[in-house]
Amino acid sequence: MPLLLVLRPDYGSKTQQEIVAVSYLPTIEIEPKTKADASVIWLHGLGASGHDFEPIVPELNLPDTAAIRFILPHAPSIPVTVNGGYVMPAWYDILEMNIDRTIDEAQLLQSAAEVHKLIQRERERGIPSERIIIVGFSQGGAVGYHAALTYPEKLGGLLGLSTYFATAQTIAPNPVNKSIPIKVYHGALDPVVPETLGRKGYEDILAMGFQADYMTYPMEHQVCLEQIEDISSWLQKRLL
Repeated sequence: MPLLLVLRPDYGSKTQQEIVAVSYLPTIEIEPKTKADASVIWLHGLGASGHDFEPIVPELNLPDTAAIRFILPHAPSIPVTVNGGYVMPAWYDILEMNIDRTIDEAQLLQSAAEVHKLIQRERERGIPSERIIIVGFSQGGAVGYHAALTYPEKLGGLLGLSTYFATAQTIAPNPVNKSIPIKVYHGALDPVVPETLGRKGYEDILAMGFQADYMTYPMEHQVCLEQIEDISSWLQKRLL
């Protein structure tokens, strides 16, 4: 991961500074035409990279006045058990492809912590937490659920795309995000993450007292033009 050297004052001495090395996930950043006043952190799926959703950003057709920075992180490459131990970009290992997915939860929690660091970096760059939205596709969506719902400051929203709520039974959501806007999208024909898993995650969200919306499209494990248009409208409603 890239290292950023941060100079922090040593309040015990006016002449000394503490150098703190902070590591972040590698990312692609797409800047708006004007100074950013909002950020969208978009997490890709298993075996992909931040480049996966890079072409989607211009397809959102956001107005030129939209001062939204898009941050597309790359997951680390790790062995994935269900793929024969093949090393590939993954937010966490999948141990069994049963209906509920048996995963390495510790790795998912670490990935969520890395997303928290990206959120905090945006805060330090002057973006209010209420104007930071988390989007996640498939595996990235499972991380997005956990990262958004446990973050200690109120966020601007959460989008789950063709995903599932892997930590629904163990998560301790932070009450500060109890009213966070949430929307879940899923393909009715998804052979990779069955829609039953997507709907179960949505129902788990509701059972925890969150408000959320759920939409399906006649597609497989992908995004479609109608969905991109819906995502654009949803983002504009909250960030413009």
